[in-house]
Amino acid sequence: MLIRAALSALSPAGPRGRLSILIFHRVLDVSDPLFPDEVDRRRFDEIAGWLARWFNVLRLGEAVQRLEAGTLPSRAAVITFDDGYADNWTNAVPILQTHGLSATFFIATGFLNGGRMWNDTIIESVRRTAATALDLSKFGCGNWSIDGMEEKRIAIDRILARVKHLPFSQRDEVVRFVEEVCGAALPADLMMTDDQVVQMVASGMEIGAHTRSHPILTRIDDDLAAEEILASRQYLSTLLARDICLFAYPNGRQGDDFDRRHVRMVRELGFEAAVATNPGAASAGTDPFRLPRFTPWDRSRARFGARMLLNLQTPLQPAP
Repeated sequence: MLIRAALSALSPAGPRGRLSILIFHRVLDVSDPLFPDEVDRRRFDEIAGWLARWFNVLRLGEAVQRLEAGTLPSRAAVITFDDGYADNWTNAVPILQTHGLSATFFIATGFLNGGRMWNDTIIESVRRTAATALDLSKFGCGNWSIDGMEEKRIAIDRILARVKHLPFSQRDEVVRFVEEVCGAALPADLMMTDDQVVQMVASGMEIGAHTRSHPILTRIDDDLAAEEILASRQYLSTLLARDICLFAYPNGRQGDDFDRRHVRMVRELGFEAAVATNPGAASAGTDPFRLPRFTPWDRSRARFGARMLLNLQTPLQPAP
């Protein structure tokens, strides 16, 4: 009750309301030794229980409208997921429904129906390979031991950090090289199918666009960025027979991964709001095309709640 009361004080109803937006990516069946901090079903069920008790959880579209109108409920929050992983449907949605919650899912449409994101190609190649070393020095991405689970975990973490912001074509070159050298059989069921996206909407969830192939927008030219944004929206609009009004910037760090050019693109393409991955909570004066998102990593109830309270007091990053 103390956490709930403190949240009410910092996030009141009405014009002074503040909106907490949480971001997730996956809900695994069980804990992954390569990514022990990634959320699994048991952990997400625990988090969903806290959110249901502490917050008034809205879908993002409604929350944005009420934020602008000054009619947010106290302790307003939104749950979001990025990318379109199949476990969002198989694991996250049933848990959300158990707790009477809904969420907004941002889909990178180019990976639906058997596709695989570039980072997952690296992750699964390294996870499944019999090789004991991976030399990416010719790309400026290091030479790594991958002989054992801990070595693989370290290598994956550091390779992804180095590859993420490479130019689009060079990133793909590195990914193809890793796949070829590792020579592992890779999964084709990591992402949702069209039918699962349709079922997700039928179950009461909300869908937003997340580009076609998840590029870092600041690393590609403006024409390609606009094409990526529009293509994902058109795909989802056709699939779901409804307008898609919400967008999530890939990777989402304001100034690093997107800037005012991309904010303008999203606005001019007719979206109503867009989310970033900078911490803080939105208020009446927040640009709806730069909405902050944050999720505590703490595992205890008290620390998770304290981190949410702290996030409500975090100043928003100025627009780049």
